[in-house]
Amino acid sequence: MSDNTVNLKQLIEYRLEKMKALKDGGINPFPHNFDLKNKITDLLNKKEPFNQEYQTAGRLVSMRKMGKASFCHVQDEGKKIQVYIKNDLLEEGMYDLLVRNLDIGDIVGFNGTLFYTKTNELSIKCTKVTMLAKSIRPLPNIKEKDGESFFAFEDKELRYRNRHLDLIVNPSVKDVFIARSKIINEVRNFLNKKKYLEVETPILQSLYGGANARPFTTFHNTLDEKLYLRISLELYLKKLIIGGINKVYELSKNFRNEGMDKNHNPEFTMLEFYAAYSDVYNMMDCTEKMIKTVLNKVNNSTVINFGDNKISLKNKFKVIDFFESIKTFSKKDVSNMDSRALYKFLKDSKIKIEKNANYGNLIDKIFTHFVEPNLIKPTFIINFPKEISPLAKTHRDNESLVERFELFIGGMEIANSFTELNDPVDQIERLNKQVDLRAKGDKEAQVIDYSFIEAMEVGMPPTGGVGLGIDRLTMLFTGNASIKDVTLFPAMR
Repeated sequence: MSDNTVNLKQLIEYRLEKMKALKDGGINPFPHNFDLKNKITDLLNKKEPFNQEYQTAGRLVSMRKMGKASFCHVQDEGKKIQVYIKNDLLEEGMYDLLVRNLDIGDIVGFNGTLFYTKTNELSIKCTKVTMLAKSIRPLPNIKEKDGESFFAFEDKELRYRNRHLDLIVNPSVKDVFIARSKIINEVRNFLNKKKYLEVETPILQSLYGGANARPFTTFHNTLDEKLYLRISLELYLKKLIIGGINKVYELSKNFRNEGMDKNHNPEFTMLEFYAAYSDVYNMMDCTEKMIKTVLNKVNNSTVINFGDNKISLKNKFKVIDFFESIKTFSKKDVSNMDSRALYKFLKDSKIKIEKNANYGNLIDKIFTHFVEPNLIKPTFIINFPKEISPLAKTHRDNESLVERFELFIGGMEIANSFTELNDPVDQIERLNKQVDLRAKGDKEAQVIDYSFIEAMEVGMPPTGGVGLGIDRLTMLFTGNASIKDVTLFPAMR
């Protein structure tokens, strides 16, 4: 057993002894409720009257005991106020029984009046202390000097695994998640104003579809059936379009059984919205307006600070053809290359690729390597090859392409959109090709959901659809380079 483990065990035992002392003295260390009459935030903004008694509460984050008097800082919702506790201001015996048994991390209620110390710090002159929750397990080592914390809880892996501690010790982290909530609310407001209907579709599905990804599986005991966690919202939302709901959207979790990196988490939040009688170009305009509107509402700005880049969203987003983008950044025209030639190009470029990779895998690898990192300013990539877009409608001017865009900002894909394929005969042919790819080893190739094909056979109007990653949008708007920093409880290895 390590010294750290021994020390932690001793600290916990010491705090348990303090808790017993409180109970023996008639104090319940975990009362049922407390009337939080005054938030710390409100007290910090008080100008007067200072002779009025206030009642607040929070978590002790620092404490200096000096004989029969103590100074401590109490924190709630990221805001701190100093509390002055003196023996002769409290009920007789309460200082020795309660205050001497306080520890950093305890949640405590305080009654008292406001005053300024000699160092001009607004403080509470305490007349009553109420224990609300005894902290048995100590917080990470936090110390303060001149109002600044040091030796703080900085190890990112520990912070991700213990988000509750992260929020206590690094309260500014909460600002990211406040911003995330605002982003989601403003996305909803934007779509609601455009008369889109928000809906909920199944997370547990008898067959997954709508994207190229490997699913998570589970089992339904009553049905005696294997089920899948959805990888996309697409197919169910298109069924609603077929059913006559002309504008529809959903904000929800998707789950993909794939690798994890700074841009990918196994569960992630997606927005998908679809509009009948629209195409990819209508959706391009709508997506750009939505992102600009949400940024202005959340950050009151047209500029994003992301990494070393200051990205302006003020002007019209750039639009580049898929193959032209590859030619621009790789200095190679791959538009007429077959799989063999693409493989050779990747090998010559010293880019690793599996030997059995198909055309779609190869062209996607080239785009990801050469193009994506360079798309810092808002850029729509359009006119994708048909082989990597089985759910998108064939381009009206070029049979080998589809009407699709991907929006990139800060080197990340933010949104993906199609003029949706609504020809059921074409759709089944495309999905059969995906089945062939699966047979050849592509585990992310799509499967055929015949219930979706049957729905499409009823008749689906011309439709535009968009999928937008909420996590990545939050990364951009808050300047965080990792998806773990915008996910409260990210998956960890």
